[in-house]
Amino acid sequence: MNDTHDPDLRSWVPGAGATDSDFPIQNLPFGVYRRRGASEAPRVGVAIGEMILDVAGCAAAGLLEGDGRVAAEACAAPSLNALMALGAAPASTLRAQLSAILRTGPRASHFEAATRDLLTPQAEAELLLPAVVGDYTDFYASIHHATRVGRILRPDHPLLPNYRWLPIGYHGRASSLVPSGHPVIRPRGQCAPAGDGPPTVRPTRRLDYEGEVGALVGTENDLGRSVPLAEAERHLFGICLVNDWSARDIQAWEYQPLGPFLGKSFATTLSPWVVTMEALEPFRTPLTPHGPDDSPLLGYLDDAADRARGGIDVTVEAWLSSKRMREMAMPPVRLAVGRTRDLYWTFGQMLAHHTSNGCNLRTGDLIASGTISGPEEESGGCLLELTRGGTRPIRLPSGEERTFLEDGDEVILRGYCERDGWVRIGLGECRGVVLPAENASA
Repeated sequence: MNDTHDPDLRSWVPGAGATDSDFPIQNLPFGVYRRRGASEAPRVGVAIGEMILDVAGCAAAGLLEGDGRVAAEACAAPSLNALMALGAAPASTLRAQLSAILRTGPRASHFEAATRDLLTPQAEAELLLPAVVGDYTDFYASIHHATRVGRILRPDHPLLPNYRWLPIGYHGRASSLVPSGHPVIRPRGQCAPAGDGPPTVRPTRRLDYEGEVGALVGTENDLGRSVPLAEAERHLFGICLVNDWSARDIQAWEYQPLGPFLGKSFATTLSPWVVTMEALEPFRTPLTPHGPDDSPLLGYLDDAADRARGGIDVTVEAWLSSKRMREMAMPPVRLAVGRTRDLYWTFGQMLAHHTSNGCNLRTGDLIASGTISGPEEESGGCLLELTRGGTRPIRLPSGEERTFLEDGDEVILRGYCERDGWVRIGLGECRGVVLPAENASA
């Protein structure tokens, strides 16, 4: 850790000092934005309080130097890829220099004047996907989620025997990643037949969300070279929120024997702000303790440092707002709360396993945790868990009931880290409204 984590730091930027702010000066997450309604190219910014700071603009204004300036100049691109490819050291230098510009102190008035034209209110900005994602891998890192879903699908054998030996994942569809706020069209697909009849093609009736955290790859590894666990996190730039929308009826019919396909590939939503691995340092946790029934870690998945602090304690909340609730001016209702500290596998283990066969990861690749669920029944990270496969409806404040998502429903994921003695930092929000299926009457 360094002085950017100092809990006594304060910023002169509006909103940065609020106790419930996701973006105090101790955070400084990176994202891509442009002024709403403007015909300008997207650029990289840093979220601070209620504002966004133009990073490349700071370099052009002569406010940065050395590696910090080099890193900031990479932020003139319309994605984080160029910055992430530079590695952790230049990004850390940039973050430190931005922290110095934004903090209160003897030079605050100078920096406030120098950045007046470089700050944009978040309310006036269009927030875009933070990176160009070439490949997207979704893991299954919550043993609580895997066990509960297994009980629904395989009551006698809920957890498959390989689960405790390796981080299980599947390759998702990068082309259907969408930014927070982008609507999600209800997918159509082939669903299981009734009795001995043929399968039917129709809009999904079991649309679900999955609350996840994703990590973006910074520096690459060469094809054929596996990344040791001790080096794995050096290849990660930061994290964001992920909603891996799922059509459970389509998924249930198609997933055997090769796993998820069209039940997942229609949309995955990313939050706009990427919290750097450096900013997460105060919220490190040990690997989830493995019990007597667990398999021993194989050598390439075991490292003393990863066992001691490979976990990250991020709280992920899922909220729902139905169309009727919005019409009645009702606030969203919280469905569940999960924490990444309960994951069975760390992001380091996921990356080390991903590359163990020589697979090359590239800058901007997304590694998602899979649904984040806790040990308590109410901490399920999706409706499949919370409604026990659709058998126990959730009652909304409007009097409506939900087993799965209806058209007009908006799902909002919120994420944050907090710990005594440190300033709370957030990941922001990940939103999506469900729209009716195209040709729904067909």
